[in-house]
Amino acid sequence: MAAIDFRSAAPKSGYTLSSLIGALAAWNDRRMTRNSLNKLSNRELDDIGLVRGDIEAIANGDLIR
Repeated sequence: MAAIDFRSAAPKSGYTLSSLIGALAAWNDRRMTRNSLNKLSNRELDDIGLVRGDIEAIANGDLIR
């Protein structure tokens, strides 16, 4: 009689608890960065070499200065 491998019968979602927690932590880091930079005045942003339009790119990690 042939053995059935039940472990490979169930499809895997590709998400583990650690990857979910990592994604949540990355989202929170982006949110906190965005909120912190939005609290600065235009003058303070200019002092660090940014303009208000750079905030989203900085938070997403697309713009590094």
